[in-house]
Amino acid sequence: MEPGTARIAVDLLGGDDAPAVVVDGALRAMRADPDLHLLLVGPTEAAGELIGALDPEQRARVAVRPVDAAVGMGDHPAAARADSTVRAAVHALREGSADALVSAGSTGATVTAVALGLGRWPDVRRPALVATLPAVDGPVVLLDVGGSLEPRPATLARHAALGAAYAAVAHGVGAPRVGLLSVGTEAGKGDRARRLADSALVAAALPSGGRYVGLVEGYDVSLGTRADVVVTDGFTGNVLLKAIEGAYAMAGGPPAGGGAPRAAALLGVAGTVVVCHGAAQGDDLASGIALAAHLWRRRAADQVRALLDGVDAGDRTDRTDRTTDTEVRTS
Repeated sequence: MEPGTARIAVDLLGGDDAPAVVVDGALRAMRADPDLHLLLVGPTEAAGELIGALDPEQRARVAVRPVDAAVGMGDHPAAARADSTVRAAVHALREGSADALVSAGSTGATVTAVALGLGRWPDVRRPALVATLPAVDGPVVLLDVGGSLEPRPATLARHAALGAAYAAVAHGVGAPRVGLLSVGTEAGKGDRARRLADSALVAAALPSGGRYVGLVEGYDVSLGTRADVVVTDGFTGNVLLKAIEGAYAMAGGPPAGGGAPRAAALLGVAGTVVVCHGAAQGDDLASGIALAAHLWRRRAADQVRALLDGVDAGDRTDRTDRTTDTEVRTS
């Protein structure tokens, strides 16, 4: 575990079984990490239940921001604009009362609240949720897994750069191999968005010495032999992630290296944000809080953005010599 204080704002009312599982997860996280500080955003009763289960030293590392309204899992994402736990947690980040945010609430509402409250990075039109799966040949970064359900080709290409940078920063992958998920590996396979994004990525510069390996298929996500980063739209990525989770359940449990993650980092926004699966349980929430602390301590968001800025600067210089006007822009 990396040293250093990490102050995490936790949405107590996010998730199918909140606040009970969130309280359970926060307790687990507090007991596992002596440098962790939590800002509990939600009803005072739920926060009091958690605080009452801690010893005096641990209680000193917990603060409470009372909020009683939550965004329901079936609510429209715009509901995040009202006074709700996720909006209050975003405000805590913006004002500097917390370093990172964790919520298992509505993905759409969380992404909306974060994008409106913290802002997006330049040249990132749609933020991406990125999850790391245990594969046979090592971890595979999968994005998007729920942030952008119907992205344009340029967004897919941009997410490839985000994924390459994240793999390098969060997992130490050198020269990450990046693939685009499709229905076949031959050029020209897939829908229009994939065909256009494939053409753009062939000519694109990627951070950290990343290289585009072309189209990949679903089994490449589980094997990891062809790609360290797999890019797809949020709809397909979310379905794939849950299908893998179901396959583990049918097989009697996940492999020794871990199962399908129930927590994903949100990339492309001005802050450290982790979104957990709505059906997450206590250990999943604890894992999400630990991920948020890990990313903050590594200053992962800043490093990823710096890698993107470096590639973008070179890409803008390269474009001055291009004569083609058929390029699919990645911004």
